[in-house]
Amino acid sequence: MNRKSKRPDSQSHPGEAKAKVLLVEDQAVVRLGITQLIAQQSDLAVCAQVEDGPEAIGAIAASSPDVAVVDLTLKTTDGLELVKNIRAQYPKLPVLVLSGHSESIYAELSLRAGAKGYVMKAEPLSHILTAIRRVLSGGVYLSELMTAKLLQQQAGDHAAVETSPLQRLTDRERQVLHLIGQWQSTRQIALTLHLSVKTVEHYREKIKEKLNLASASELVQYAVRWTQNPAPGPPAPRPDSDH
Repeated sequence: MNRKSKRPDSQSHPGEAKAKVLLVEDQAVVRLGITQLIAQQSDLAVCAQVEDGPEAIGAIAASSPDVAVVDLTLKTTDGLELVKNIRAQYPKLPVLVLSGHSESIYAELSLRAGAKGYVMKAEPLSHILTAIRRVLSGGVYLSELMTAKLLQQQAGDHAAVETSPLQRLTDRERQVLHLIGQWQSTRQIALTLHLSVKTVEHYREKIKEKLNLASASELVQYAVRWTQNPAPGPPAPRPDSDH
């Protein structure tokens, strides 16, 4: 993709090309709000707005955006999978994840999927603009709290992280574990992640096996504790006879 350099700040000169933003969001109200916000900027413009993954890939080919802002919860597509697909097909296109999901869990998953930043929908609108400009300039955007957490892990918690049972889980298994921790049923998780019930049941069994959990109730208890305190994770409880 032939991509011209864009100024990452809001001090664009008259006549200078604006950075093109692709917005991938399934909620019309959120799309409208962000589009109106960006329309007020002298250096940014929404080139396309879509509500799902397949449309997003088509919009990238059609409009050649300079940055993609992607929600994790879409109509028929898992946002993390879309981020991975964009990364694979358009490796030079920076992706900013805009989500209502817990940053403490999903920010790291998003970065591993290929995103260059993660911003919560609950943050002030000005933070969204800061995040867009940060990734446009080649940087990475995370909240100060999340940045401090990751730096702390890198600085001194390698041993604890590497020995955590959670390190045995794939990114998808962590997603399932998080949703279990939010008290979602297997069917609800299947709908959320656009998977079959059998696939979610398979993930549940793999998680139990990897975390050395003996029963469904232990899995739920572990998931709830981890969701409330996702830090590299509490040690897996010892299996008992409760089946």
